Amino acid sequence: MDLKEKIKELTLACLTNPAHFLVDVIVSKHRPMKFTVILDGDSGITIDDCALVSRAVNESLESLVEDQYALEVSTPGLDHPLKLNRQYAKNKGRKLKVHLTNKTIVLGVLEQVEVEKIVIEAEIKEGKKTEIKAMEIPFAEIEKAFVTVSFK
Repeated sequence: MDLKEKIKELTLACLTNPAHFLVDVIVSKHRPMKFTVILDGDSGITIDDCALVSRAVNESLESLVEDQYALEVSTPGLDHPLKLNRQYAKNKGRKLKVHLTNKTIVLGVLEQVEVEKIVIEAEIKEGKKTEIKAMEIPFAEIEKAFVTVSFK
């Protein structure tokens, strides 16, 4: 088992709240090594939750990694794409920017999340008019999707 998988395993063992979940583990190849653990929750996650997981994972990592390393446990920021079905579900009703595999970009409000697809009330521009249409997008066609924030 490689180090990334071991960190995933350690992190999952530390998540005691069923509403919290692991989004990703990033292992840098530079020295000193940096491990980034990204957590989320169905209703969000607090900094205290991240700190608890950080301490527990760090305790186990000290015996696994001989070199110096840095461990960062955080939540996904706005610049981090949605990866898991649970992340889409928690963002229902929010505006998304979805990059499709065919290089099309779709903007719209996430209305529904299913096992194989999402449904977005997409903003379709036709000339000077913008029309709102329901659009089903299979997960297989999504390259990446981001929650957008409006400061209006």
